[in-house]
Amino acid sequence: MNIGNIITFGDYDWRILDIKENKMLIISIQIIEQRDYHDKKEPVTWEQSEIRYYLNNSFLEKFSSSDKERIMTSHNLNEDNPWYGSMGGADTYDQVFLLSLNEIVRLYFGDSGRLLDNPKQNQKYWFDRKDENNIKRTALFMDSPWWWWTRTPGKNNKVAVYIHGDGNIGIQGNGISKTSFNTLHRITQSNKGGVRPALWVKK
Repeated sequence: MNIGNIITFGDYDWRILDIKENKMLIISIQIIEQRDYHDKKEPVTWEQSEIRYYLNNSFLEKFSSSDKERIMTSHNLNEDNPWYGSMGGADTYDQVFLLSLNEIVRLYFGDSGRLLDNPKQNQKYWFDRKDENNIKRTALFMDSPWWWWTRTPGKNNKVAVYIHGDGNIGIQGNGISKTSFNTLHRITQSNKGGVRPALWVKK
């Protein structure tokens, strides 16, 4: 198995993002569902979020016993938002998680670190719409492009950074609960963010 390969694990297809000696990091190829980041409109970090609780409980329980034995606990750093300084919160230990802004920008979908480190004057919301790595970050939900969550806070802790349907990064963030914007998925007619779980599994 190599980085970039597609594997089936549980009920989903996954892409291999990284390989260590005895384990590999995988992310669902497509968005698996739409879900709010949190269940209340209140400041929250990844550690406290409802989506983290869901992924490491109800979602994790969907896997068979043999699959769960392969899922490893990972130590996740939760950095502050680099443009706004909003608090990333404490490190966490997760079996299932969302990728961070830093992981998405620098490590696993090409390196767009220069755009993170050197925002243009008056640039507040988006990365460069012409970033060559945008296409690598796109994902579908029910065969339609849709946006998906990261675990990193946006401009404050009531919003979280997300990946737009075109792969661009919304670093200011979308509302974590009961988002009010009018863009709806064409099939579900919901505006909730997409979930692309990631996990380390034993090889």
